[in-house]
Amino acid sequence: TNSLTMAWRLFKNLSEEQQRYEKQLIFEHPAFVKLCQQLLRDARRMTRGDLVFSLHALVNLGVPQNTLLVQTLVRVCQEKLNQLDNRCISVLATALARMDKDKNVSALQAGLQLLVEQRISSIRDIFILQNLMKCLGKDAPVFLKKKLEMAVVRQIDGLTFPNALRMFLALAGMNYCSLPILNACSKKIQENLHDVPFRQLILILEASHTLLYRNVKLFSALADYVNSTAYLWDKRQIILFLSACEILSFQPTELLDIFAEKVTEDPDFLNLKNLLIVLRVYSRLNHVPRVQKHLFFETLHSCLSKCLPQISNTELLKAVYALGILGYLPQHALDELLQKDSKDELRLSDDPKEQNAVMLHCVKTCMELDSPSFTKPAFVLTEKLSSLVSLNLRKAQETLIELLGDENMFQQNVQLPYGYQIDFEIRMDSDRKKVLPIGATDDHPDSRVQRLAFLFAPMSAFCLGTTHPLGKLAMKKRHLNKLGYHVILIQNKKFQEMKNEDAVEFLKRKIYSEDAFSFPEATLQDNN
Repeated sequence: TNSLTMAWRLFKNLSEEQQRYEKQLIFEHPAFVKLCQQLLRDARRMTRGDLVFSLHALVNLGVPQNTLLVQTLVRVCQEKLNQLDNRCISVLATALARMDKDKNVSALQAGLQLLVEQRISSIRDIFILQNLMKCLGKDAPVFLKKKLEMAVVRQIDGLTFPNALRMFLALAGMNYCSLPILNACSKKIQENLHDVPFRQLILILEASHTLLYRNVKLFSALADYVNSTAYLWDKRQIILFLSACEILSFQPTELLDIFAEKVTEDPDFLNLKNLLIVLRVYSRLNHVPRVQKHLFFETLHSCLSKCLPQISNTELLKAVYALGILGYLPQHALDELLQKDSKDELRLSDDPKEQNAVMLHCVKTCMELDSPSFTKPAFVLTEKLSSLVSLNLRKAQETLIELLGDENMFQQNVQLPYGYQIDFEIRMDSDRKKVLPIGATDDHPDSRVQRLAFLFAPMSAFCLGTTHPLGKLAMKKRHLNKLGYHVILIQNKKFQEMKNEDAVEFLKRKIYSEDAFSFPEATLQDNN
């Protein structure tokens, strides 16, 4: 056991390439063969500690699971399960977590689960608890996950940084979101960020996504740390970090700006795979760099043009779509895309809701509305879809009736050209002092009439913890502006939580304030 454990300790500190070479040498060594034969003979006479540590070492050294040796050790562990102390249970759990499911492993895991249920109240070591969580995984019954949570919470004051990091990831492996534990782990991680390896930073973000854990303070601390140490990291590492942030809808503004500068200074590292990730991140988070934004997009366009000979149809569509969301039309790539569309090479089916069809429609809309030659129409043809509003807009409807006095003073479920839809439309006089009846303005169209479009969007349409709209919603707002609407974005969840009188006052401010009539910052085309 000592020989195997020492071999594993030396082995795990080697690089991946060295491990492959050393593994072959170990397996071919005559002494290793003899050692395994002796282990097979003595398996049932071994102490409980030697038994589980031997299995742990063999599994980690990569001895195939279907060998007689590994299967024998698994069966003997099953026979001696009730004799194992808490430390042995922890080692066994760690070994099982690395093994594939088969008949013997599944039986041992089931027995281990029953043993943990009986012993859990006596386990005082957080390290052991997190190993058990890792082993039992997402398939553990909810009541057992709850017991493990309570056992950890009892020991939470003694949580160290290494344990906090492992516990955070163990909860993700178990797919169990315990806010008391996660918050305590987050605090420890933030206090010791300089000790977190880069790969672990990514794992923390991925674990947060798995657990639906949205801690803006933690994410901001991670982003600030990467931002302040950006010179230490390879650009590809930063891409991985930004991609993990994008999945969480978290916008690390300063890091995105710094990375944009790195791209414009040295774009050669952007192969096709990395380019597509960068385009996805910036478009979905609706992030336009504060300085040299035109240069940034020109650089991305140049990189995309170089990739055109090797890019697939769908990848080309995704790239142009991403730049279109940001208000930039990459002419060379766009020409290539339209050529493929004319040959009907882009659509995967006739369904207009199919992903490629939706992206293509969006690109064509951007070509028209974001073109420098597009002028605001004097009149926009609208269509009322239905007089019924969805349940989540009922409060908004009732508030508008209370504020404006009459249902005829606004329109709901309005369908616009280009496939856009708005929740409510209000029309006002040119001085923005008075709301006008919808019928009167329909009968006598007047270009001086001010049109307000209310969009009650879910929280998932905004960057995490902010009112900054994500790419699709930002593009919709930009296009509605082009069609002559003053767009008012409202986070529906927060609106639903307001008292009725507060909701009325809130919409009153939105309708009559100057801010409601200010157009957004200049688009890329305006700067061109």
